[in-house]
Amino acid sequence: MKKNDPYAALRFKEFNTFLLIRFAMVFAWSMQFIIIEWEVYRITKSALSLGIIGLMEIIPAIAVSLFAGHVVDQKEKKGLLLKCILGFSVISLGLFLITWPEVNSDLPTTAILYTIYFLVFVGGIVRSFLGPTVFSLLALIVPKKVYSNASTWSSSVWQVGSVVGPAVAGFSIHLIGVHWSMCLVLACSLFALIILTQIEKKPILNPKIGEPVMESLKEGVKFVFNNKTILSALTLDMAAVLFGGAVALLPIFALDILKVGPQGFGFLRAAPAVGAILTMFFAAYVPLNKNAGMKLLTAIFLFGVCIIIFGLSTSFWISLLALFFSGVVDGISMVIRQTILQLKTPDHMRGRVASVNSIFVGSSNELGAFESGLTAKLMGTVTAVVFGGSMTLVIVLFTGFISPEFRKLDLRKDLEEHENQS
Repeated sequence: MKKNDPYAALRFKEFNTFLLIRFAMVFAWSMQFIIIEWEVYRITKSALSLGIIGLMEIIPAIAVSLFAGHVVDQKEKKGLLLKCILGFSVISLGLFLITWPEVNSDLPTTAILYTIYFLVFVGGIVRSFLGPTVFSLLALIVPKKVYSNASTWSSSVWQVGSVVGPAVAGFSIHLIGVHWSMCLVLACSLFALIILTQIEKKPILNPKIGEPVMESLKEGVKFVFNNKTILSALTLDMAAVLFGGAVALLPIFALDILKVGPQGFGFLRAAPAVGAILTMFFAAYVPLNKNAGMKLLTAIFLFGVCIIIFGLSTSFWISLLALFFSGVVDGISMVIRQTILQLKTPDHMRGRVASVNSIFVGSSNELGAFESGLTAKLMGTVTAVVFGGSMTLVIVLFTGFISPEFRKLDLRKDLEEHENQS
């Protein structure tokens, strides 16, 4: 295999199947979330009701994640992924049925609303298991020497799915309505189930099968907090998501500050994702493993700068470029973070480490939106965004100052070690 082969991971048949499953699930989940938001707001006309959707997801995300990581490390990964997709399919079927206007015309609005909230809550539990399972399965599908390349392609597919899903949802709701749009989501999950049969069962690499739950959870948390490289990467990621949540305030910027209306809002919303996708495809050709620590610190620092520029801008085009470049540097950050997690995590602890990661990052998305909304209420919209970007810069500088080892991090040695083991 050629050195720095941009298609190294794609030369493994099971990895291509894995990417199809990952895209189908991210696309379906992203599409479903937009459909749910639309339907909930349609029947309630309440912004608070939309906020409750996020609350219904974040509760299980925090409460169940560590236990989910323990289960993932104890069980066979393909079988777990099968159960996760089945769980999602049942939820999608439930949403398909509850949004059927001809069947549910006599149901009270509150009954429909509470059923949707319940299904979202159950979906949060499923999602707590899905993330660690996917992270762990990836490491069993490709050799260690192509982890970096595999992480890049996996992150790229995730980003594409998370962009295309909401876009298709918008068009689908307009063309065929909420109910039949949910049918498309269900079809995607069933497609993922079918092609999962192309992946073989994988060995369980955990030597402590049957380990008590509390001991297992303590070991996972202790490992993350004792591993300065992983902890620094997670802290930086959390800071960027928590304090750089300008996206949550985009409707205000589009309507009241930049005055560009719904069309301009669509462009602003898509700009970071476009930048991230381009970067991640570029990273497949130009590996980011050399001086990875400094590159990650620099990328998140520049992310903070882009958020500040966006907050201060009164020009649509400057704002659009600031968001685009925030996506570019966030793409660099995402690839490096995922590579660090894959290379620095022992095989028998991947589920638990991925669960801690989901608590750091997953909960930060909702908390970041809440932080942006709260600071906007207290300080004003522009000040809130500039404050968030500035806090990101402070945390990056602080992390770099107290972690000289992280500044010097170079992943090429880890890749060489894994290549020798393969």
